[in-house]
Amino acid sequence: MNREIILLRHAHAENPAAGLDDAARPLSSRGVAEAMQAGTWLRRQDLRDLTVLCSPALRARQTLEHALGNIHAAIEPRIYEATAGELDTLIDEHAEAPRLLLVGHNPGFETFVALLATGQSGDFRGMPPGGIAWFEVEGDAEPGAGKLKAFWSP
Repeated sequence: MNREIILLRHAHAENPAAGLDDAARPLSSRGVAEAMQAGTWLRRQDLRDLTVLCSPALRARQTLEHALGNIHAAIEPRIYEATAGELDTLIDEHAEAPRLLLVGHNPGFETFVALLATGQSGDFRGMPPGGIAWFEVEGDAEPGAGKLKAFWSP
């Protein structure tokens, strides 16, 4: 089965502050602008049959909101601090989704992008804040099985 996997890394967040839980960090004003730019780009794409999974971290939820508005998304706690292997497992659990968007974090996202594209998790070149990696995958999301359809960054 052919499907598409889209990774949207959260945009720039406020710096960590004493006493503030990392998951509660909001987007910075720069991050809001990046998320809106990502949304402009995403809305030009084919988003039919889109299933959305988002990290519970505030900065990820705000990125999704500023990018795509009030789109239905499942909050998926496993995305927060996920490794590439954990992301792969999560994606496999949603194999029936023809187009799957994950909103989350590095280093898991950049490692997964490298693994899916090249089969080597150490080949990553970075996934910038607000960046989007869009893959076409035939079958399972195995290492090296993804064809990079588009890469966008603010």
